Amino acid sequence: MNYDKRVLMIAAENDALRGAKVGGVADVLRDIPAALTGIGTSVDVIIPSYGFLARLPDIEICTEFNVFFGGVNSRVQLFKVPSESGVSNYVLHHPAFAPQGEVVYCNDEHQPFATDATKFAFFCLAVAEALRLGAIARPDVIHCHDWHSAFLLILLRFAPEYKSFDEIRTVYTIHNLAMQGVRPFKNDPSSLEAWYPQLYYDGLQICDTHNPFCVNPMRAAIRLADRVHTVSPTYAEEILRPSNHPLGIYGGEGLEGDLQQRSDAGELIGIINGCEYPKGVRYAAPAKKKLVSVAQESLVQWASRSPVLASAHFVASKRLQQWAAKKTRGFNVTFVGRLTEQKAALLVTRLPSGKLALEEMLDALGDRGQFIMLGSGSSYLEEAMLKLSGDYENFIFLNGFSAELSLNIYRYGDLFLMPSSFEPCGISQMLAMRAGQPCLVNGVGGLRDTVDHQKTGFCFNGENAQAQAQAMLIEFCRILSVHESDPKSVKDVGAAAAEVRFDWPAVAERYVNELYIETN
Repeated sequence: MNYDKRVLMIAAENDALRGAKVGGVADVLRDIPAALTGIGTSVDVIIPSYGFLARLPDIEICTEFNVFFGGVNSRVQLFKVPSESGVSNYVLHHPAFAPQGEVVYCNDEHQPFATDATKFAFFCLAVAEALRLGAIARPDVIHCHDWHSAFLLILLRFAPEYKSFDEIRTVYTIHNLAMQGVRPFKNDPSSLEAWYPQLYYDGLQICDTHNPFCVNPMRAAIRLADRVHTVSPTYAEEILRPSNHPLGIYGGEGLEGDLQQRSDAGELIGIINGCEYPKGVRYAAPAKKKLVSVAQESLVQWASRSPVLASAHFVASKRLQQWAAKKTRGFNVTFVGRLTEQKAALLVTRLPSGKLALEEMLDALGDRGQFIMLGSGSSYLEEAMLKLSGDYENFIFLNGFSAELSLNIYRYGDLFLMPSSFEPCGISQMLAMRAGQPCLVNGVGGLRDTVDHQKTGFCFNGENAQAQAQAMLIEFCRILSVHESDPKSVKDVGAAAAEVRFDWPAVAERYVNELYIETN
């Protein structure tokens, strides 16, 4: 279908702009606008400058305007970045969008979200003002992503100066339900009434479920938007149940009641994200020599950033040398991702044997293959992986990130491991599948929606974290056994994975039909 309306997307990240990427939301904001443009939709995307985006090559200034934020009038600049895709990428610039240096997200040790909440509250008000002044074309749909953009929905609902936008359809996408941006209503520099001193609001609609004296922008957006969207169908079901983190159960994170109401009304929609499939690109596996060379060069680059050589880089270099000297290829297991509780907690879950799940897997792998991990994140998980890389010659821990290295790992491996405790969608499994590497995944969220057990990959399940870790080990050992007795069957699963398509144009059609068009 052709949808010739205008959509405005508001987010914290956009990988169409160099450097404005931290997580998967940036990939979505890069890809879905272009896909929507392909079916006749006009799409504008706007994010903060974080300082550095205002210096992008060929960036054009559109206008300047005043924003009354925190009791002070501030002059904000609106820039437009040239695009070949037909998407209009906008950047709002002010020094307050880089309060801790030119980074996308800030760290507050004692008050979580305080600096970022103020930054994004200012950004959202600037977006609202840009709309009111006509600096940005009036859209038919306003599509907000994650808590950073949720303040815009609060302003559109409660601020009388934006009453003229009531008829605009609003959509809210949840990419990460765990991050909600909760801040006090008042009596704090980073609070709703400090930011918007003239705003009259309904506190019951936007308060946090655990602390009624705080605003919860995630909850507010879930309640205020016309449609709520998650990035996979299974995740849309999982968030209707309560979370129980000690048991490894990740559900609605306190917002399951509001989400259940939207679901009951048919207003919570799960649509899986897409993946890019560039025409003419071949995904042949690189030679081991090539992978080792790219990995060693990455280690050099990472090591050069500090005057002291990190132990992880030293150990990884030694393990790469040992692996390069082996004459047999063996069975190669890979992992590419952030080392966070979400992505890697199951690997360090202790099993009844007394060993960590990853230890048991490395024992099972033995000298039959190699486990190559690329990632960085929490110090606890990094230290655990470093220790294991010192204990196991068959474990290469590459503590950092390199796009080129990740692509080579996706293409080289025989089995990609993605044991996420929860996964709203996931992109790593799609990239591995695209390259013909079968995945072993926890059957949750988007992983369940993208990997078909024993057809395009392998899944494990369990009612809690320990059960999942045990099931992961059992399935891993089964795959090793099958590979030894019938290696072609595992390769066939990888070949089937390479044929699967999660096309952005098909996703764009669903956005229009299920999110943008009023169906009631």
